[in-house]
Parts: sequence; C-alpha cells; structure tokens
Amino acid sequence: MIALPRRIARVRPLSPAHPAEQFFVASDAVDFGGAEGSTWTVTGSPFWGSPANASSHPREGWQPGDRVKEHSFTFLAPSVPANVLGMAHNTGQSGRELPPQAFQKAATSVIGPGDAIELAPGMRRVDPEAELTIVIGTRARGLTPENARGAVLGFTIGNDVTCRDLQKTDELWISAKSQDTFTPAGPWMVTGLDESHLAVDVVHNGTPLQAASTADLGWKVDEILVYVTSFMTLHPGDLVLTGFPAECAPLAPGDTVVCRVEGIGELMNPVIASPWPAPSSG
Repeated sequence: MIALPRRIARVRPLSPAHPAEQFFVASDAVDFGGAEGSTWTVTGSPFWGSPANASSHPREGWQPGDRVKEHSFTFLAPSVPANVLGMAHNTGQSGRELPPQAFQKAATSVIGPGDAIELAPGMRRVDPEAELTIVIGTRARGLTPENARGAVLGFTIGNDVTCRDLQKTDELWISAKSQDTFTPAGPWMVTGLDESHLAVDVVHNGTPLQAASTADLGWKVDEILVYVTSFMTLHPGDLVLTGFPAECAPLAPGDTVVCRVEGIGELMNPVIASPWPAPSSG
C-alpha cells in the first residue's frame, strides 16, 4: 500500500514562549490551506536517536495527541541537522556529463520560514535557489539503489542562498554558501511524496520567475544518496539539497523571496542587511 502524503513540522509554541522549546506536530489534511490543514496533532520526534531533534518535555496543551492550531505556534526549520549538503552542477541533464559532486553547507546556516536572510556589506550578487530537499530519517552509510529510499523520512523546501562573487574566489564554495542564514528550510516536511515530477520555482518580490521540474534534475534522489553515503555517514535530521533547475533573481535588502515546490508548499523569507562586517578576502 502506498502511504498518503503527511506533513510533519518542528514548531515552537507562542504562549508561553520558551526560546529553546520545540515540539513536532503532524497533519494528514489534504488541503494544506484549509481549516482542517491549519489544525495539527502533537506527535513524538520522528528523528529517533537524535538528541538535537528530541521533543521538549510535554506540558499542558502540548501532550502527544493534543490538537493545536497554527496561530498558537511558529514553524521552525524541519530539523536540527548535523550535516547539510547540496549537489553541485545538478541543474539539468547536462550535470550527468560531470562526475557527481557534493558541497557542504554549514549546519549553522539553517534558518526557518519567516526568518531573515542577511546580506553582508560588499556582496554584489546573491541568488536564491529553490530546491527539493531530502530530510534524512535514519543513520545511513553505504546505501545502494535498492535501499536508498529507506533513509528518506520526507522532503522539504530548501533555499540554497549563494553569493556568486564569493563563489568565484572560493573554490570550495564555503564562504559563498555557508554564511549565517544562507540555508532557509521548511515550512514542514512531507512524507509519502512522489518527488519525480514536481514544479519548482522562486517568487521574487511577488513576481514568479520561470519554473522548472524536479524531473529536470540530472542526478535523482536515490542516486544522490548512494553517492553521498559512499564517503560519509548521514544522520537523522540531516538535509540534502538536490539542485536548482529553475530561474532566480539577485537579492537585496528589503526583498522578499518565496521558494515553492509542488506538493510541499511555500517557504518565505525576508532579506535584510547583515549586522556583521563584509567577509574577509584573505
């Protein structure tokens, strides 16, 4: 039997507000935007064995099985990852002409929906990249095409924010992609989703840019996981961004960027000037 899509989110109650508190909630509603879709059920953490992704101690109104409304909490990034990876050159079938190659994004670059993307002084070109993002559900190493799918808990939306001028001067792309706030993710993960043909696009300041499809990606989900776990262990809560085949537009302070993936939803983040100084050029 094929499992129907289910949303799971990591959230923080608004009242009383505790900055370190987190709970997981789930929804089986088909209509994400309807009344039924705005009511969630408190559930246990789906990331067994991950202390960073453990639920906070239950309290009144936030016991497993309790029903909570979206106005009573704020969405966080879907997980607290140990590792965040992206696939280089995976913008189309031409990517298969090159060997598969992954890049690391700092786990500290992850922010949630509604959090601000911060642009440091001197950054000339910063692009958003809407990407289908794999949420890892179990410890995984040495995956094969036959068992790779078993490591996938679900899918979320990731924004692989990238400073192009730093990308040109940093061959490892660390400074270009691992700036604080450069990996928005959320607003939830969806399990049981067929990711093979999903529309992906960016909305920049209210203007939709040219969309593409996950079918356009050169390297597919199972292939990506087989490749990545051939040299490293993935852990519950890790995020793997699969690639960006669509159109983007440069960001500036004051902008709003929305990343959309069909079947998952929308991830919105404002853009502001960073309080930190310009990145060092060495």
